[in-house]
Amino acid sequence: MLIVGLGNPGQNYEKTRHNIGFMVIDNLVKKTNSQKISSSSFKGELFKFSNHFLLKPLTFMNLSGESIEAVKSFYKIDEVVVIHDDLDLPFGTIRFKRGGGHGGHNGLKSADEKISKEYIRIRMGIGKPEHKGEVASFVLSPFSIDEEKYLKEWISSASEAVEYLLKNSLEDTSSKYTIKNFQLK
Repeated sequence: MLIVGLGNPGQNYEKTRHNIGFMVIDNLVKKTNSQKISSSSFKGELFKFSNHFLLKPLTFMNLSGESIEAVKSFYKIDEVVVIHDDLDLPFGTIRFKRGGGHGGHNGLKSADEKISKEYIRIRMGIGKPEHKGEVASFVLSPFSIDEEKYLKEWISSASEAVEYLLKNSLEDTSSKYTIKNFQLK
């Protein structure tokens, strides 16, 4: 299985909402003692544990599909999981689904174009800005102080869900790890 976390490379983006996928991959790399695989042809940071791969595309969000396609094709991987931020879900939620539309998310749009829409999505809710015109600045801004308090726990839950998914069905993973109504305290 190829597990991809979407985000943007570089220190400027490191702790932004758009990089929640990278944060989950970083956590999984530590938890699984994954080994880094060096290859510039993958256009990303690639790690391996057991028979599974963890990928952080370094192409910037809009071109993530190029990196995903390169790894998927080279290793002949059938199953892909993409972890991404989702504006349509409240902060702290986690939802799972296979396929679907990209909902304006450029990382998903790129993945859809390169590998088709038939991959598993782990949707991590980041909430919405007050005004539609603020979407770009919102996703590229850091989490609020209140959100920061729950970030580690939320990332840990998503990581546990990925590990569970490696041995169980999407339906079982979804019923065990979906977080629908997270409330900041």
